[in-house]
Amino acid sequence: MVVLATKCYVEGDARDRALDGMNSLVANDVGELDVDWQVGVRDDGFVQVDVTGEDAPVARNVLAETWGEIVAHDGGLESGETYVGTLESWDDDGFTLDAGTEVFVAADELGLGVGSPQQVVERFGLVQHLPMRFVYGDPGDPDAEPSRLADPERDRLYDWQRGDGRVNVNSATRGETRATVNRAGHAQDIVTVERLGLLEQSIVCAEGTDPPGLLAAIGSYLPAEMRCVV
Repeated sequence: MVVLATKCYVEGDARDRALDGMNSLVANDVGELDVDWQVGVRDDGFVQVDVTGEDAPVARNVLAETWGEIVAHDGGLESGETYVGTLESWDDDGFTLDAGTEVFVAADELGLGVGSPQQVVERFGLVQHLPMRFVYGDPGDPDAEPSRLADPERDRLYDWQRGDGRVNVNSATRGETRATVNRAGHAQDIVTVERLGLLEQSIVCAEGTDPPGLLAAIGSYLPAEMRCVV
């Protein structure tokens, strides 16, 4: 079994569609290997994949590399190591990530420029449940450095700002997001929809597209949290 660093937190038909989509994504990742798999959801919302067959160790490694792996439980994280967690909340003090256990990243350890955590969220278009890489620091170890966002994570977010703009959304699959853009008549205004997690997507704007204008245009079609990167 491998627990992926992405959550399925919708219910009803939306949950069924999301899990059907997850099954297809797993098939794309490991379908050519000699394995069988079953996709499920833990009580905390993380997607787990039970893998069996001759190539199961390879398949689990592929899935962990593609999605990130949740390995944490009490005592399960090691100081100085890089992990993936989902952005669950933020306040004036910092970000709270869920990596199977709660990890707090103080405002001073975000490394994303000046401003409060809320301003960072708005500036980089961050949405709840976004998978993010971090370096863990055990708060119970006086010799450990505090938890911080990993350098590749900081680089990714700064790269978003160097492009032509994005609209990030949660609570929707990649297919649903792309269909919404098409339905709103803005297919020509985007480059692609980049998958950030199972239900977190990034609409990459074409040159000359105004991200706030695109958000306003699709907002009525997509009941999701959305933020712009400009």
